[in-house]
Amino acid sequence: MTERQRTRQPNGASSIYFGKDGKWHGRVTVGVRDDGRPDRRHVERKTRAEVTRAVRELERLRDEKKLRKPGKAWTVKTWLEHWVEALGEALRRGHIPTNAAEIAKAPRLEEEEIEPYTIEEVQSLLLQASKRRNSARWVIALALGLRQGEALGLHWEDIDLETGYLRTRKNRLRPKYAHGCGGDCGRKAGYCPEREQVRREYKSTKSRAGRRTIGLPDPLIKLLRRHLEEQERERIAAGDAWQGTGYVFAQPDGSPLVPNTDYHHWKELLQLAGVRDGRLHDARHTAATVLLLLGVPDVVVDAIMGWEPGGSARMRSRYMHVTGPVLKNVARQVGDALWSSPDTNRDGN
Repeated sequence: MTERQRTRQPNGASSIYFGKDGKWHGRVTVGVRDDGRPDRRHVERKTRAEVTRAVRELERLRDEKKLRKPGKAWTVKTWLEHWVEALGEALRRGHIPTNAAEIAKAPRLEEEEIEPYTIEEVQSLLLQASKRRNSARWVIALALGLRQGEALGLHWEDIDLETGYLRTRKNRLRPKYAHGCGGDCGRKAGYCPEREQVRREYKSTKSRAGRRTIGLPDPLIKLLRRHLEEQERERIAAGDAWQGTGYVFAQPDGSPLVPNTDYHHWKELLQLAGVRDGRLHDARHTAATVLLLLGVPDVVVDAIMGWEPGGSARMRSRYMHVTGPVLKNVARQVGDALWSSPDTNRDGN
């Protein structure tokens, strides 16, 4: 049959042809692979009409940029969006009477109760942190409430010790590795002796609330100055092995801290301080609670913590600018609350 004769299509055009296996086949160019070759997708059906519909669907998904890349698994979010859209299309075509996704009731999520550390517990943590390397790392978490990625992503260019400000502009990413041995070592990629880093170290903070300026309490400024001096001594000791990455909190050779290692250091600190076990994120909740107990206005707390509008922190509908004097006043209050001794607090009462 002339209908089944395969004709050559222009480069990049979709093609439909009848195969020797007795089925209709379609091929659609949807992009370019990582190795530079064309990404051609294949579909097969029993009839020409069916394969034509399948080809047109691939072309539509390609044009709407909804096709996943070769070898890249879909996320749960992608699958949900795919099936919700498919159910909607089935309803429009009359294949189903109702769209179950539209009438389904989403499960209610129970929010975990926040239990921040007390001032006494914070002071115990600060005491133990002062005996450890990178002690300022934990002071920043407990006093300023920086997220782990924000704290580990800090560079010295983000801190002004003269004026007493800190700017959050980067987020440290968890490392992702690939085998450098071709998989011959028999281990997971992260433990390969020749492993290669395939993910960048950090990404820039995109949200307006995430990019924020925070005032530094005076005791923290002094601590950061000492930390800078200690890091300079480590640089001299490391010599040519020093990696000048510019991170505020780094390993002894200047390379960035690994988030997973940072997490285990937090757990060790809790044990040494004799404080109940908790998540690293609980340090952030503690900082927010301290600010609220000090009577700091909600809008200022939102700006310091980097909470997005519409979140659980009573943020305003739009971001409001926080002036320097207010930030410095808050920093002074936090410093007085966290670095005063328990005896002083009792005497004051």
